Amino acid sequence: MYNLLERSSAGNRLAQQIDAILIIFIVVNVGLAVLETEPSIGGVYVWEIFLLDFIAGSIFAIEYLLRLWVSDLHPPLKKYGPLKARVVYALQPLSVVDFVAVVPFWLSLFFASISWKSLVILRLFRFLKIARYSPAVRSLVSAVVAEQRAIVGSLVLILGVALVAATLLYSVEHAAQPEHFGTIPSALWWAFSTLTTVGYGDVVPVTAAGKMIASIVMLMGYCLFALPVGIVGTAFAREIHSRDFVVTWGMVATIPLFERLSAIEIAAVTELLHSHSVPAGQAICEKGEDGNSLFLIASGEVEEVFDDHRVLHGEGEHFGEASLFGHHKRRARAVAKTPVQLMVLKMDDLRRFMDRKPAVAKKIIDEAIDERKAHHVDVEFTS
Repeated sequence: MYNLLERSSAGNRLAQQIDAILIIFIVVNVGLAVLETEPSIGGVYVWEIFLLDFIAGSIFAIEYLLRLWVSDLHPPLKKYGPLKARVVYALQPLSVVDFVAVVPFWLSLFFASISWKSLVILRLFRFLKIARYSPAVRSLVSAVVAEQRAIVGSLVLILGVALVAATLLYSVEHAAQPEHFGTIPSALWWAFSTLTTVGYGDVVPVTAAGKMIASIVMLMGYCLFALPVGIVGTAFAREIHSRDFVVTWGMVATIPLFERLSAIEIAAVTELLHSHSVPAGQAICEKGEDGNSLFLIASGEVEEVFDDHRVLHGEGEHFGEASLFGHHKRRARAVAKTPVQLMVLKMDDLRRFMDRKPAVAKKIIDEAIDERKAHHVDVEFTS
């Protein structure tokens, strides 16, 4: 059960299917909560919407309880023991989101007097469950957390500028427009709407000094709000790169040819990889071609067709490694069963890398000699 709920990224198809079903329920449930506010829909399909909500709520409740039950199997939580591990897990952000997502279900189940429609805000909160199934969302959250000091600093700067702008407008406009700029708190509304470049137009300066200050504040707004956006954007890109690097490093580390390399040396090999996308049904390589590349599957499925059998490779696996042991013809035709994202390691790139790193070259060649006995091919790394 733990592998099904918490290890879907490890290539478990059933777990991935369960995640897909849960995502569908989340999207449908949130959509229903929104559409229900339309009288032409919510007033007509009352029981249908309630039934679908009830089913979704039941599934979310079961999911939450199962995740809580197996939470003590998480490696970081094993040290706490069964009870404390579950408490620690329940207090984690994603677990809190899961709990809030099932609150409407439990409230409607045990408190019949509570209107289902009155819980629309809590039901919409279920949309945040998407974060559990989306690596991109998790990376974005991690980026924000990692740069929280810089983000808070930029927000403090924005608040400071808004306060100064409001004070200046209060000084020059309060006599002309006491109803809008009679106090600094009143002027803050104008300051924020101007700094954010929203500019509702309900409050505008009328004096020459006020217009001049407003012009400067508008220009500053563009610069100031670019700060947190740039900080988060850079951190997000770095987080995505780090995640992809870890995944790629893990795939390279599983290749027998590189078993003797250190972590740093494997990281250097990952720099040689090239990304390549292949649509479903397209051949990646043909039988009889010169083998000069190793393929690692970042996503999708690839089928190798030999004379007497077929081999299906999934995410995280590799094929074509025999080409790195020396020049030879490919013994199978490789076809993308689904849209595939490949990481390709070319023999020429590896050879040049080995020329620059003699110590690494020796480890690879020693491993290749052992592999030669199993694959019955000649090793030829030198040019």
